Amino acid sequence: MPGLMRFTVLIPARYASSRLPGKALADIGGKPMVVRVAERARSSGAGAVWIATDDARIVAAAREHGCDALLTRADHASGTDRLAEAAAKLGLSDDEIVVNVQGDEPLMPPELVGRLAHALAQRTAASMATACVPITDPEKMRNPNVVKVVCDHSGYALYFSRAPIPYARDAVAAGGPAAVLPDGLPAYHHLGIYAYRAGFLRAYAKLTPAPIERFEALEQLRAIWHGHRIAVIVAAAELPPGVDTPEDLERTRRLFADRA
Repeated sequence: MPGLMRFTVLIPARYASSRLPGKALADIGGKPMVVRVAERARSSGAGAVWIATDDARIVAAAREHGCDALLTRADHASGTDRLAEAAAKLGLSDDEIVVNVQGDEPLMPPELVGRLAHALAQRTAASMATACVPITDPEKMRNPNVVKVVCDHSGYALYFSRAPIPYARDAVAAGGPAAVLPDGLPAYHHLGIYAYRAGFLRAYAKLTPAPIERFEALEQLRAIWHGHRIAVIVAAAELPPGVDTPEDLERTRRLFADRA
């Protein structure tokens, strides 16, 4: 890990969930899921880890297990807006780095959280940082649920899309095998983890939504549309799956039991 620096992890956690209500408090090995997320985040080197939630039950459960938590408004349009409120309540300075770890990702690698914070600290021109991994599977390249990112030579995002970008025009025109991506194609899968400067979190809440954001259904495009730079690091591996369904929860419980 690079030299010592301070950063804060914020964990947005809502009680409501259409597919798994109350999932933030779902038991994983004797502790609520959101507590498991906070425990792993502490191993990232963060100076502070806070759970930001819209529900007093989550605050109570977090504090019962020794985790810091604060109550935020229930009417936020996005998790980023919730982070902005939390950063304001915590009095974070504009230059403070905040890493957003979702409350339904109890297997998030702590090393990646720390790497992302340090990457943003080193990229003073960036307002945000995120991560990606190379795409080697053509099916993933064509899958609109797999978000792709194209970067410049310095590692800043040029664009995010659900479409297969960059598009290998000549290889497609030549009718190459559909099961193989062309050699050297810089295809990357965007991973949904972000670091922000706290000042940008406050500014983001005031930015108007962008047309490209609306059509692609990708919130990070708002930052690019308004001229903010996003630094991108290449992670060692895909992120472990989060918990969205009862089946996801059972799988995660088994993984924690195997590690015990």
